[in-house]
Amino acid sequence: MHELRALALLLEERNVTRAALRFHLSQSSMSRTLQRLRSLFGDELLVRAGSDYELTPRARHMQRELAVLLPRLENLVAGRTFDPSTATGIVRIIGTDYTLATLGPHLLPRILESAPLLEFRIEQRDHDSYTDLERGRADVALSVMRPAHSLRWEQVFTDDVVCVVADDHAVNDERFSLDEYLAARHVAVTLVNDDQPMIERWLEGVGHTRTIALRVAHFTSALGALPGTPLVATIPRRMAEKLAQNDPRLRLVEAPERFDAIPYGMVWHPRLDADPMNSWLREMLRAAASDLTSGRA
Repeated sequence: MHELRALALLLEERNVTRAALRFHLSQSSMSRTLQRLRSLFGDELLVRAGSDYELTPRARHMQRELAVLLPRLENLVAGRTFDPSTATGIVRIIGTDYTLATLGPHLLPRILESAPLLEFRIEQRDHDSYTDLERGRADVALSVMRPAHSLRWEQVFTDDVVCVVADDHAVNDERFSLDEYLAARHVAVTLVNDDQPMIERWLEGVGHTRTIALRVAHFTSALGALPGTPLVATIPRRMAEKLAQNDPRLRLVEAPERFDAIPYGMVWHPRLDADPMNSWLREMLRAAASDLTSGRA
């Protein structure tokens, strides 16, 4: 633990003298600590650039990891319980722009008031997100995708989907027929492996696929691509109603009948079942979802 704290300071300061002062060591002792760390990790960690140092790629990665892990290790060693009002460190939540648009207004005020010293990071999900949970690099993921049995999944609310089109789109009815939907060209939000999995799986289940003309990383990008085009974006209703109904360039059209509702859940690693911080975070998410579904501000 002692040398991990020294490493964190060295990576933050990028200067042996300044790190030594903060760690209450002599410069020569901190230099020897740096040499031991280089030997331990088989990496230079810091390379000289003028009077200071630059971080190696591995050191940049280690700095991100230490910001998350050190506060928790210190709490573990000291036997402290989690008090959100005094807790420090970084909490990583994996989600999408949908997370911020729907849960954000109910979650962020709650957690920022309860834990004023914590830094919260909401990061885009990718194909390695569940690996991040398994390796302790993230605390909770919010996703419609049920994970493998090695991870916990708890549904917090459901949403259905609606189509969003440009205001001058050729569709005339309030709902797309399945034939009209399949004939259209679509914007896909590439949530996982370049797909929008809940939509593609439903279509595959009824023996169809749709024509993708554009793939984007975010739901907001999908909506921004629609004006002036014949494209169709199929997105969760709560987000569509929040973002599209106040934009005169866009209109909502119901998706074909029998599109499945989307279960939205939180995912975490079983080793964190009894972890006080993670338990607090999950309770905050449950409360935010309750406010969302009940219509409370």
